[in-house]
Amino acid sequence: MNFSLYTSEFKYNWKLAAPVMLGMLGHTFVSFVDNVMVGQLGTAELAAVSLGNSFMFVAMSLGIGFSTAITPLIAEADSANNFDKAKSTFKHGLFLCTALGIALFLAVFFAKPLMYLMKQPTEVVELAIPYLNLVAFSLIPLVIFQALKQFSDGMSMTKYPMYATLIANILNIALNYLLIFGKFGFPEMGMVGAAYGTLLSRGVMVVYLWWLLSKKERSRKLVTNIKFFVLDKLMIRKLMSLGFPSAMQMFFEVGIFTAAIWLSGLLGKNPQAANQIALNLSTMTFMVSMGLSVASMVRVGNQKGLHNYKELRRIAFSIFFMAILLSVFFAIIFFLFHKQLPKIYVDYDDVANLADNMEVVSIAAQLLIAAAIFQISDGIQVVVLGALRGLQDVKIPTIITFISYWIIGFPVSYYFGKEEQLGSFGIWLGLLAGLSTAAVLLYIRFNYLTLKLIREKEN
Repeated sequence: MNFSLYTSEFKYNWKLAAPVMLGMLGHTFVSFVDNVMVGQLGTAELAAVSLGNSFMFVAMSLGIGFSTAITPLIAEADSANNFDKAKSTFKHGLFLCTALGIALFLAVFFAKPLMYLMKQPTEVVELAIPYLNLVAFSLIPLVIFQALKQFSDGMSMTKYPMYATLIANILNIALNYLLIFGKFGFPEMGMVGAAYGTLLSRGVMVVYLWWLLSKKERSRKLVTNIKFFVLDKLMIRKLMSLGFPSAMQMFFEVGIFTAAIWLSGLLGKNPQAANQIALNLSTMTFMVSMGLSVASMVRVGNQKGLHNYKELRRIAFSIFFMAILLSVFFAIIFFLFHKQLPKIYVDYDDVANLADNMEVVSIAAQLLIAAAIFQISDGIQVVVLGALRGLQDVKIPTIITFISYWIIGFPVSYYFGKEEQLGSFGIWLGLLAGLSTAAVLLYIRFNYLTLKLIREKEN
């Protein structure tokens, strides 16, 4: 195999992916800081943030997943220099994402009583509800931001969402510090302060990204002078046909991680807090793969617009290769430091909660071993899924993700996650099984489709 065919693309892949990675990592880093700050309040508060965010993860998965429909359409229109199609895609995508953001906020807000029916610790539920009230509202600016971000990514302008995210994240960290602990005359609001920080920063994020795009020559005419409520049924239908399956794909994946949070809650507040630590660390490395997934979606979408399928396949494989190399690196880091990393999240000087904190660290260390193993599977499945979205192939991948996570992964988590079986580690074995199955099946699908497209063009 001539690896230079693939490594020659690393530089441009990185140019596209790096801003996305940094933006997503910045966002995840804020979550990391949130967890560290809230963890100083106690394990119950950390578990409450985990429970509240589990509802948010489900809603966010639908919003973010749906918004990804915008990127391949914009990438295809951009490579074909089709201004009208690009503007129409952006306008209709923004409209649908705004409506979806409002719907998701209402769904989460009215779903709060479900927490009492899920057999979660009462102390945790009572702390989670006021937190969730505020972060639920932040879904509206978040999903609107996703519409702007996916448009920007599709135009290969990946650095601008990164700028907006980083500024919002700095603001979020500052507000969290002031409001959680009541510094510099601000009220001490505990974990509710973290929710206010999230809400305000997401509002700033939307405004700043739109302002950036409205000032840049490539995007100005596409994002301004929009007749927001003058809609084309065909474009609505096109976005819905791509967006709904994409939303389901992300929903199925995020859903199984959310189920892991709930299953951990059945084991008690300490396993739930440990699960949150391992999940937060794993999410940070996953965001690197997500950056490559966006690069995969954009570059495959560009080549699809040019009908250059051999080049499409070569470029896609170069991104897959990068994802594997980075995933192996993170797997080694997790394995080597699985005992040290969880200690960042708890206060060992807190004598009253020392026993709880030590148990949380011990459980989280075990989970990071499982996380080390599924780094590779997770990296492969997300970049291949990005490539399939670039091909605008969404229906079969949706079925694949459902089977992988809920027919295979969840039963394993449920059975082995019982206290009398493997407990928390058993839950994460189910995640490993689901992600590995998805990686294999999605790759088979991509390989089949691209070879078929090449054959059809040659004939």
